[in-house]
Amino acid sequence: MADRPRGFRRLIAAGVVLLALLVAAAAFVWRDDILRTRLDPKEPFQTYDPPPAPDYATKAAWALLPANAGSPTPRDPPADVFFVGPTTFDGGRHWNAPIDDPKADRLFREVMAPNYAGPFVRVGRIFAPRYRQASLYTLMTLRDDAKEARRFAYSDVAAAFRYYVEHYNKDRPFVVVGVEQGGTLAARLLAEEVAAHPELKARIAAAYLVQTVIPANSPPLPPCLGPGQPGCVAAWASVFEGEPERAQAILDRSLVWGEGGQLVNLQGRVPMCFNPLLGAASNAEAPARLSLGAANATGLEWGARPAFLSRQISARCEKGVLRVSRPKSTSLRASGSWTDRRKSPAYNLFYGDLEADAKARVAALEARRAAGAPG
Repeated sequence: MADRPRGFRRLIAAGVVLLALLVAAAAFVWRDDILRTRLDPKEPFQTYDPPPAPDYATKAAWALLPANAGSPTPRDPPADVFFVGPTTFDGGRHWNAPIDDPKADRLFREVMAPNYAGPFVRVGRIFAPRYRQASLYTLMTLRDDAKEARRFAYSDVAAAFRYYVEHYNKDRPFVVVGVEQGGTLAARLLAEEVAAHPELKARIAAAYLVQTVIPANSPPLPPCLGPGQPGCVAAWASVFEGEPERAQAILDRSLVWGEGGQLVNLQGRVPMCFNPLLGAASNAEAPARLSLGAANATGLEWGARPAFLSRQISARCEKGVLRVSRPKSTSLRASGSWTDRRKSPAYNLFYGDLEADAKARVAALEARRAAGAPG
């Protein structure tokens, strides 16, 4: 008789373990839906009260700002870099992030800035505005509320760029860099604030829209078709080889700017695909020997140049998506929580390539201006 209670307890324990396994399996299967629900502000954007607007006359409104922002010296690099950072704010209560959110700011300083602004430190003085970025949730849904939040973020980026041009640029050559969400916002900025103004268009050395989809048939600037070409735009969205679902999602779900500043579907258009290993928008295969260096700069002191990892990746454009081979180094692999894995990676596979590419385009623009050639 004593064995019966023991057997009953074992049955209960087995049931508890089975239930826990079922719950864990359900959480894994529906993890994206669970994450979306947790990050959803659960309030229509139309009734949402956004955080206060940044004042770009103050230092607090800039994540990166040169000490001598209004007075460049001969010791400074020859150009400026206007950098629009990627998503660092998860969401929850807000559709758009307060510019002083501590977690988002720390992620920018420790991960995004060293990996994505870092390649341009030796190219130009870097100006990176804080802006009321749309939350990570808005990039995981096609709801109209999410589109409105992303459109709202653009107003800050445009205001920051106008302030930069009026107070800091001093007629210097400049580069525009945008990453992920920041790349989409920078694409509109190029069309409305650069391409539409001949004096600015003549001074832009290049624009790099990283992990960004823009239609190949209507870029805001001429596409970069070869190394050393100034005044052009380089845009790409990449996936690793063997990820056909992610590649198709880029084609099916990416939003681009349409008429009236609306975000619309690609509608079958092919994205621009710039291959950083080739320095050109091209469908040619780029073998790993062409790579000038991948890097994981996370946690490095700002301005420090990371150690490069050579011959880590090859890359090729196919149907407008950059297919990249998986890197060999474990430091160049995704890590972190579900939300971390849905943001820009904590490494840059094209760090050395972008640094060299941007330097060459700035030098070409300087040579053109010195010769008095039209932009």
